[in-house]
Amino acid sequence: MNAREEPEPAGPDASARPPLVRELLLVAGFFLVYKLGRRLAAGHTGEAYRNGHDVWDLERALHLPGEGSVQSLLLHGDGLAHLANTYYAAVHFPATAAFLIWLYLRRPAHYVWARRILAAVTAAALVLHLVFPLAPPRLLTATGLVDTARVYGPSVYGPPRTDGLSNQFAAMPSLHFGWALMVAVGLIAVARARWRWLWLLHPLLTLLVIVGTANHFWLDALVATALLGLALAVLRPPGRTTAAPATGAGRVRAPRTPAEDRALTGTGR
Repeated sequence: MNAREEPEPAGPDASARPPLVRELLLVAGFFLVYKLGRRLAAGHTGEAYRNGHDVWDLERALHLPGEGSVQSLLLHGDGLAHLANTYYAAVHFPATAAFLIWLYLRRPAHYVWARRILAAVTAAALVLHLVFPLAPPRLLTATGLVDTARVYGPSVYGPPRTDGLSNQFAAMPSLHFGWALMVAVGLIAVARARWRWLWLLHPLLTLLVIVGTANHFWLDALVATALLGLALAVLRPPGRTTAAPATGAGRVRAPRTPAEDRALTGTGR
């Protein structure tokens, strides 16, 4: 006997997938605008160092744990510091790109939502980079922290004054952490398995790496979390697909087999 199933209603993930060329142009255009904006903020060296000392003092006033307590764990061996630097340099962009590609292919509606969230957080971060340039703790002698990338490698940055590829005075907020947290949130939103909460290990490990390598303050991650929370509150995820009710006018009946027809005819005699 052939089993028949009730057809499932179209849910939000059954919506049309955005055109690939348009999405590639959007992402590439936004990335270029962001890189240009970071370069515009790169010249405020003196202000960035002053803000760095202010953030360091504020963290001590708030009794936040010292970044050095995390870095000391990495300095027990060259291999661990090198691994943390590699994670910082190699995971950030590929992990976020893989997340968006997977959503685009498997959860189109959630892809649009996640792309908007990441764009909103990144745009807000760019504004903060422009109005509040911030030197990372590795560049401040007052912190006593080691620039692990320079000492143990690999490093994605050159000397701050001659680095023409990146703005090293854009520490707040930390997009490394903000993007990693969004990857975890997005995967938890679309997954159904119990172990989906393990995706939170990605932002947790990212947090330990960015602090332990002295690339960011604790407050950089806290500000990124606040921006992401605000974006998530404004841009809600697509609703879950729900099954059609099995009773009432919406019920779909499977056609009876000839054997069932004969049985029903027999009972009416």
